[in-house]
Amino acid sequence: MPRQEIIRKAKQDKRAGKSASTQAGEFVKDEIDKIRKGKHGARSTKQAIAIGLSEARRAGVDLPPPRKGRTKKSTRRSAKYAYEAGQGKRTPKRRPRVSRAVENVLKKEPRSTASRSALSKQAKRAASVRTAASRSAAARKASRTKGAKARSAAAKKAARTRTRRR
Repeated sequence: MPRQEIIRKAKQDKRAGKSASTQAGEFVKDEIDKIRKGKHGARSTKQAIAIGLSEARRAGVDLPPPRKGRTKKSTRRSAKYAYEAGQGKRTPKRRPRVSRAVENVLKKEPRSTASRSALSKQAKRAASVRTAASRSAAARKASRTKGAKARSAAAKKAARTRTRRR
């Protein structure tokens, strides 16, 4: 169950006109923080992201399940269930035994999947699948929806990291 603070941040993103994936990013970030704090682990970085996305769907973020051919059938079915539950189209069945079992399994998984290097590796892998045009379009959209204050902060950070690399 995501914290109210995370749901509030996602709603704030929605009001700001940001995309559904940006809103879902709040839940993914929270999931990474949970793993880093040691509340539970994850088998892989992809799994940690998937858990965050599922929580986002259940919380009502308008993030439809992946299209056919993109992922496994079971993944699509699970995402569809979470999406419908979040949109109020179905009431989720409480399954305390299953919830407890999942939590106990996750507690035994490694915490290193939320490390900086693991997240960096995952981001690079995900970016390499996309086309240059797609990445460029995403960057342009990000600059449009960022806002002056955040854009200024991003530019300052970019300038700092540029000087450090040389």
